[in-house]
Amino acid sequence: MSTAIIAPAVDGPAFTKTGLNLADASLGAEFLWATDQFFAPGIRMLNPEPAAFYPGLYDDNGKWMDGWETRRRRTTGHDTAIIKLALAGTLQGVDFDTSFFTGNFAPAVSLEACYSPDAEPSNDSAWTELLAAVELGGNAHHFHELTSDQVWTHLRLHLYPDGGVARLRVYGTPHCDWSNLDSSQTINLIALENGGNQVAWSDAHYGEPRKLLRPGRGTDMGDGWETRRRREPGNDWCILKLGHKGIIEHVEVDTAHFKGNFPARCSIQAACVEQGTTKSLITQSMFWHTLMDEQPLTADAIHQFSELNDLGPITHIRFNIIPDGGVSRLRLFGKPVA
Repeated sequence: MSTAIIAPAVDGPAFTKTGLNLADASLGAEFLWATDQFFAPGIRMLNPEPAAFYPGLYDDNGKWMDGWETRRRRTTGHDTAIIKLALAGTLQGVDFDTSFFTGNFAPAVSLEACYSPDAEPSNDSAWTELLAAVELGGNAHHFHELTSDQVWTHLRLHLYPDGGVARLRVYGTPHCDWSNLDSSQTINLIALENGGNQVAWSDAHYGEPRKLLRPGRGTDMGDGWETRRRREPGNDWCILKLGHKGIIEHVEVDTAHFKGNFPARCSIQAACVEQGTTKSLITQSMFWHTLMDEQPLTADAIHQFSELNDLGPITHIRFNIIPDGGVSRLRLFGKPVA
């Protein structure tokens, strides 16, 4: 196999930073169906990693492409795919990425959504248009804001009339239904699937803090929050928002795969915040009370902490790593409070 050329990173609009990519296969997004996948299977389009190009690589059907690519259509109509989001949620924006598709990209696309939590939808299901047909160019990112405030579980992507898309990234906020709140149940209140999210951080050179909230253990050292090597006094930190206000009973810090670069210690500050902006939260967090006193960490291990200070219900935490390094997962088990 020839050496891969990796698509460069781009600075996208605000929704790419505040939203979670709900079309991420590593989170559980699925490519369910397509009219055609002759040149490249649709599951590649949901890969969270940047698109890659191998100049000399071919397979039995032609040039190997990192994305979804259909054959050249010789009839009327157009190609379509149905995708299951990793988590049901509201959507803020989309990125149609045609990296390395230069003479074979789809000239135009449109996007529809439906809410079908209990069954796979079909073309006859109730689909709602999120984005009318827009033009695409080759080897480029195409960002479009979405304004729907409804919760969706599935997408239907249309290519007009055929061609390829390297990556589909759909940014949004996971939805957790708290209408039947059970205050006796202990859950991970900061998990992505329960609405947890990142707010701010001191550094995220190797991986953003939101990765701390993903399900399961990390797959490798890239699947976690990791800062650069600190060469000045102080320590690194991130501010995280719980999915729901609650009382924390147990903390789990997992340094899976971090062997020569795990933090020496960690601590957690917390507060119940009713209102504020990102900048005000950063300032206030310096004075939040301590939920978990400074604790030592070790390499590639799950650390359990149950001796916590009683702060009552909280909504946000400041996770301090001392002085720097990487952590794979952080879990805050507790009971939700109405």
